[in-house]
Order: sequence, then structure tokens, then C-alpha cells
Amino acid sequence: MPRDQKVSGETRRQTILENLKVSASPITGNELAAKMKVSRQVIVSDITLLKAKQEPILATSQGYLYMPSNPPVKAVRTIVCRHKPEQSEEEMRIIVEAGASIKNVSIEHPVYGDLTASMMIFTTDDVTQFISKIKSTDASFLSELTGGVHLHEIEADSESILQQVEEKLFKARILVKD
Repeated sequence: MPRDQKVSGETRRQTILENLKVSASPITGNELAAKMKVSRQVIVSDITLLKAKQEPILATSQGYLYMPSNPPVKAVRTIVCRHKPEQSEEEMRIIVEAGASIKNVSIEHPVYGDLTASMMIFTTDDVTQFISKIKSTDASFLSELTGGVHLHEIEADSESILQQVEEKLFKARILVKD
């Protein structure tokens, strides 16, 4: 088939799925659109259709990520944090530099109830990109809706790493303890 010829929707979705499965890092909608020679909006629709077929695709701020059905067993913990917006980068760096990752952020909104956003922050580069995106889009942190109080689900290879994260966040006056 010539390289500039369009492929069927089903073939394109299968190719998108294969690309996501072999990628260790998120792939943006724009990258997928360029590979498939379609618009980003077509990719968004394709991802929606794949999710409807129960494919474990996660949309993150860095792009789309395929989440395997049997991920390796990790230690997971939910922590409560409170800080000013300008401390967000410090908070995220403490977590990833200790060897943990940030899966998501949650707040309890007085009208909407629990709101959770996927983050999937694994490295200091991810932190830098996330903070840059917040600044460049003039977006607010979810925690600004709740006076800085929020939860993070964090993950690491061991409980001891999660304990180190908590100790460092407490020392930085970011972690809220009972």
C-alpha cells in the first residue's frame, strides 16, 4: 500500500493500539496523528472507540499510555498534602527523586464530590514538563479549588520508598498527618 494512502479505521485503531503497547512512555495525539496521516481529532475518536472496547488506555498530560492488564506488583499509597501552588514542583520532585511515581491527584469538591485527574509522573523530566504545561497554558492546579488540600496516589517498588517519601514531604511541611 502506498505510504500516503489512508487506511481503514479498524486498521488504524489496531496500529494505534500496537504503537501504545510497545511504547514505554506516553505518545501524544499529535504524534499518532502524524504517523497515521489523520487529524488529532480522528485520533481522539479512535482512542474513545478503543476504550469502549475495554482497551486499558490512559490519557495523561504527556499523551496516551497503554496500561497492561497485569502490571508488576508495586507498593501503592494515598497521601494527603497541603501546600501553596508555588510548592507543587517541590512536592512532585520530592516524590520522584525518592524513587516513587505520582499516579494521580484528587480533591473533594463541595459540589462535584471527588475529582481525580491522572498524572503519571515518573521522572524529574516529567515534573518539568508538567510544570511547564501548567505555566504555558495558564492553568490552575486542582488543589487551588480546595485551599491547597489534595490527595496523591503514589507508587514505588517498596513500602520503604513510600515511607521515605512521606518523611521528606512531612519535613517540607507538605504532608498532612492525622
